[in-house]
Amino acid sequence: MVKLEKQILETLKGGEPLVLATILSQAGSTPRTAGTRMAVKKDGGIFGTIGGGKVEAEVMRTAVEVLETGRPRVASFDLTSADAAREMDMICGGRLTVLMEPVRPTAGAISLYTAVVDCLTAGRKGRMVARLGTGETPPDRIDRSLVTADGDIEGDFSPSDRLMTALKESVGERAPAVIEVDGSRYLVEPCFVPGSVYLFGGGHVSQQVAKLARMVDFRVVVLDDRAEFANRDRFPDAAETHVIPDFQSALDGLTIDADSYLVILTRGHAHDRTVLEGALRTDAGYIGMIGSRKKRDAIYKKLLSEGFTQADIDRVHSPIGLSIGAETPEEIGVSIVAELIQARAEA
Repeated sequence: MVKLEKQILETLKGGEPLVLATILSQAGSTPRTAGTRMAVKKDGGIFGTIGGGKVEAEVMRTAVEVLETGRPRVASFDLTSADAAREMDMICGGRLTVLMEPVRPTAGAISLYTAVVDCLTAGRKGRMVARLGTGETPPDRIDRSLVTADGDIEGDFSPSDRLMTALKESVGERAPAVIEVDGSRYLVEPCFVPGSVYLFGGGHVSQQVAKLARMVDFRVVVLDDRAEFANRDRFPDAAETHVIPDFQSALDGLTIDADSYLVILTRGHAHDRTVLEGALRTDAGYIGMIGSRKKRDAIYKKLLSEGFTQADIDRVHSPIGLSIGAETPEEIGVSIVAELIQARAEA
C-alpha cells in the first residue's frame, strides 16, 4: 500500500493526472479481492495490479476514456461461464465490479495523498473514505477523505456524525467495504501498514529478512547496539534503524501491538534471552527467536524459573522460520519471512 500511494503522489506532484481503479466488490473465484487497486497513467503505464489478464487490459483501455471525459465509471465483469472465463484469459469463476475514477494533480489531491503517505510511513492507522453517491452509478466526482485513528481529517469533505460513528465501529477491520449512511454509499478502505517487523540484531540473516519482508509489504525496523550494524547503508529497505544503548532497553519507546512481529536475531544467547523477556511482556502478534532447540530449551528453562508461564513460552516461534532445510543466510531469511506471511494470514 505504501508503494502504491507514493507512486500516486509522485505522479500528481509531477503534474500528471491518473485513473485509480478499485475493485468495489468480488464474489466467487476472482484474481484479486475487494479493495485491490491499481493506478493507470495517461501514457498507459500502471502501478499495482487488479489481477492481470483481459480484465486488467479492459480496465486500462477504459481508463483512457475516463481521463478524457473526467467522469468516474463502474465496470462489471462476469467470469462465471466457461466462455467468459476463457475470453478473459482466466481460470476464475466469479464476478467483480471495478470503480475507475480520475485523479487530477490538484492541490487538494496532492495534500490528501501526502497525508496518506505520511500516515503509512509513520505506521499510523486510518481509513480512506470515498463518497460514491446514492445509487449504483457513481457521481460526476468521487470525493475522498482520510480519517486517522486519532481523529484527524484530510481531504474533500468532513464526515457526518453518523458516518464517523460507522467508521469508529469499523476500527480493526482489515478488508475494504462499501457502507450506506443516510442514503449515501461510501467506500471505506483501511489505511495501515500490514504489520511492522522489528529485527533485533543487524547481522547477515537480518539483512536478508529485511529485504524480503519489505518485498512482501511489511514495515521493517532494525535495532542493534552497534552503529556499524544498524544504519541505512546496511539496511536500505528498512523504514527505521535504531542504535540502542543495550538489548535490555531494546523495546523502550516502541509501540508494540497485535500488528507487531518481533524477530530476535542478536549475536548471542544472552542477548536473545534478554530481548525475549521483554518481548513476552508485550502484546506482540508474533514473537520468533533464532537458534537451536538446545539453546531454546535452555532459555525457556531459565524464563520458567523466573516466573514466566508455559502459556508465555507457547507464544514463541523457535527455532524461527518454516522448516525447509534452510542453511545459508538467504535461505534462512526465506524461511523466516515465509513464517511471518503465514502468521499475518492467520491473524
